[in-house]
Amino acid sequence: MSDAPPPHRGSPKLILFLTIFVAMLGLSVLFPIIAPLGRQLGLSETQIGWFSTAYSLAQFVFAPIWGSRSERVGRKPILILGLVGFSLSFGLFGVLAALGLHGVLGGTALFALLVGARLIGGLLSSATLPTAQAMMADLTAEKDRAAAMGLIGAAFGLGVVFGPALGALLSGFGLTVPVFFSAGLGLLTALAAFLTLPETRRAGAGAAPRGERRALLRQPAILLFLAVSALYTLASVGMEQTIAFYVQDTLRLGAAETARAVGGMLAVFGFLAAAVQGGAMRPLSKKVAPGPLISLGLLVMGAGMFLLPQTHTFWAITAALAVVGVGSAILGPSLSAALSLSAGANGQGAVAGLNSSALALGRMTGPLLGTGLYQTAGHAAPYLLSGGVLGALLVWTLIARPQVRPAGREGEAVRS
Repeated sequence: MSDAPPPHRGSPKLILFLTIFVAMLGLSVLFPIIAPLGRQLGLSETQIGWFSTAYSLAQFVFAPIWGSRSERVGRKPILILGLVGFSLSFGLFGVLAALGLHGVLGGTALFALLVGARLIGGLLSSATLPTAQAMMADLTAEKDRAAAMGLIGAAFGLGVVFGPALGALLSGFGLTVPVFFSAGLGLLTALAAFLTLPETRRAGAGAAPRGERRALLRQPAILLFLAVSALYTLASVGMEQTIAFYVQDTLRLGAAETARAVGGMLAVFGFLAAAVQGGAMRPLSKKVAPGPLISLGLLVMGAGMFLLPQTHTFWAITAALAVVGVGSAILGPSLSAALSLSAGANGQGAVAGLNSSALALGRMTGPLLGTGLYQTAGHAAPYLLSGGVLGALLVWTLIARPQVRPAGREGEAVRS
């Protein structure tokens, strides 16, 4: 691990947990309203998918850069920069959407400006996740790494529990209200992090060589884990981007009713994911290596995807989403732990940045595939594709059986 953080009131892990929770809350508030908001702005399903694709394209490019930069200038300033950028970009998106709803902007100009706002948001907010993961690695012994990454996952999961429900509630006052709420919450989170979060790595302390990312990418196990991160995210985001359309079209709901229904479903999804990540992953990760946990997550998540197109009622759809949530709760922290354990102490920022870039690649392509299939190939197509991708990944990991081998310690492979 890197240099220990200075003494600080309160638990740094708890403060980091709360910071990520509030940031995720602000993001997930938008989940139930993006689809109905886009339709009210006169945009097609595929155009709405571009909002996530543009955001993730910028994250794909810049996440590794921010992760490596946190090794040189310190974690805290990079994390705060990401939170402030998140807030400003959401504020801009909200203003543009409001202008569109009032008829001031429309057509191609409105679409291009909204996509531009998402590009700015992805560029700046991509500093948040890799830095948070690197900070958690700084604070954690290797034997507790999977449980620590589960704590980060639980913060995300709890944000997904409360965010969609809150977004559905706020949408009753207008579909742009949740957007402005997220912008304000991002600024408050940045201020709280600045005042309370300790620095876990001094600027320039044992900085990794500039070729660290290339060295990590030469490890076959790391390449496999990054590929699984990208493709499972593609499958997950393809579902997330179309589930509001599926609910609206299957249950025949209006825009406001869709926001409330999807908010409730995603709250159940997030609650189960947080329960698994914050509770079950700790004892499970002490008994089972990351590799088998990755395979288990792929199996459960894929089963949920195949269940989704068979559902046609509120509770049946919710149950299928719950299965997907449990699978993703096992898979995400296990991948993060495997990658973290495969990097040296001075490579935590670099490997976290590479993982965030892989996740962004999935988020970049998933929305276009999901919305395009939904629009052209039928309502079941996105979920069948996602299930197929997860099944193929399961077969790949079972055949490859990757080993977690900490960088620079060739004799200490962890059987996975």
